[in-house]
Amino acid sequence: MVPEAKPDVVHHPYWPRNLELQNYIPNDRPLWQLLTFIFSISGILLLLTWFVAGWRSKTWGPFGTWRTLIICWFTICAFIHGVIEGWFSLYYMEIPGDQSFLSQLWKEYGKGDSRYMMSSSFIVCVETITSCFWGPLSLWTAVAFLSRQSHRYVLQLVVSLGQLYGDILYFYTEYHDGFRHSEKWHPTYFWFYFVFLNGLWIIIPSILIWDAWKHLSGCQRVMDANKVKKH
Repeated sequence: MVPEAKPDVVHHPYWPRNLELQNYIPNDRPLWQLLTFIFSISGILLLLTWFVAGWRSKTWGPFGTWRTLIICWFTICAFIHGVIEGWFSLYYMEIPGDQSFLSQLWKEYGKGDSRYMMSSSFIVCVETITSCFWGPLSLWTAVAFLSRQSHRYVLQLVVSLGQLYGDILYFYTEYHDGFRHSEKWHPTYFWFYFVFLNGLWIIIPSILIWDAWKHLSGCQRVMDANKVKKH
């Protein structure tokens, strides 16, 4: 009896090293192109949002540096959640063997977390929720602040809570797996891709939750005081 031939093992840069990705095709774009794209788009969005905030301040009064940076943050989040993470949620099955620009961006990031190459159920679910909800809501939050909509701090609280919750689950599930989907302690793949880039969505949303809590609590105190005066 002729033994069944085993499929060839495709060599790749992902961890664990025995991970099999039969349709994997290595990137043909250099790293600097991928990083330049993401940071350039983020920088352009920051500058455009800063300009729009300055223009809107002629109508509503100055936003201040802190508030303008918050608006820029939500604009950049709308791009990252809606476009980049949206791409993953749509094409996660094809990404390992696809050579389109955003797929190559995800293949590079996958060196810090190979769950993206494996189409992990948790990653697919959390990224789909992020792209479908936190992307549009981030844009709405930025617009709400620029137009001084009364519910802007409610949106800030909801989006920031969602981002924080998703990121805590993201880190905790990988901790539970023993950080086995990346080369542990690697300065770029582990510390920069996995820890630093994702850590931003722990630190900044935590600050924004506190900021929204402070403003919403202040409004409630004013309403309570007015009710006492009326009685």
